[in-house]
Amino acid sequence: MKIKLYGLIGYPLEHSFSETYFKEKFLREGIVESRYENFEIPKLDSFISILKSNDFYLSDISNLQGFNVTMPYKEEIILHLDSLDETAKKVAAVNVVRLERKDNKIILKGYNSDVFGFETSLLENLENKNIRALILGSGGASKAVAFVLRKLGIEYQIVSRQRNDDDDLMPYSHLSEDIIKSHKLIINTTPLGMKSYLYQMPEIDINHISSEHVVFDLIYNPRKTLLLARAEMMGAKIVNGFDMLSYQAEEAWRIWNAN
Repeated sequence: MKIKLYGLIGYPLEHSFSETYFKEKFLREGIVESRYENFEIPKLDSFISILKSNDFYLSDISNLQGFNVTMPYKEEIILHLDSLDETAKKVAAVNVVRLERKDNKIILKGYNSDVFGFETSLLENLENKNIRALILGSGGASKAVAFVLRKLGIEYQIVSRQRNDDDDLMPYSHLSEDIIKSHKLIINTTPLGMKSYLYQMPEIDINHISSEHVVFDLIYNPRKTLLLARAEMMGAKIVNGFDMLSYQAEEAWRIWNAN
């Protein structure tokens, strides 16, 4: 029996639970013909060159069926793909890639299951959609969050350290008391708070957060980031990214195994 291989690419990956999640899923559901591995890739080009080379079928990953994509490659990966599904096109970020084999060639198609995962988790924890949001960060995960908020009709402002002349990003220095108090949903899409940045958080004044706020951190390791811990002390409802991880992982599994 040939084992089907799936995995996660990104750098670094010490924070990731994806490998553990899928190992537990395979054990729980009696899936014996599949394996999931982390592929810590310092340079995306080197990984893609293996997939696209004539020697792919002789490589250790020759039975790769698909892979997840995490930071910092959710946007960069698009340049290397043969096609995108409609959601990934609209979001302009990819976190799932399916490998298809045609005429001895590998075809790479990109999808975004972060949208499904975030929307499902958000709706489970948001009682009032008549609310305004602050999205902290402007990377690939931020784009999926913004897509969901537009779909739900929730007005939002993206806050970022990165700023270009032609965009509407707000710098953290502009986060006044009035802005924080008038945006009752705060979503962290940055890596600040995860294992590599454990004692860091986005530059938002936590003193302006109250029991009227919902603070959602896409990070799931640790379960309670510094941002969530401090927001909880101010009375806010807090939500971490574990349920989002689970929902997007199940959607990725469906994508990889769809006929």
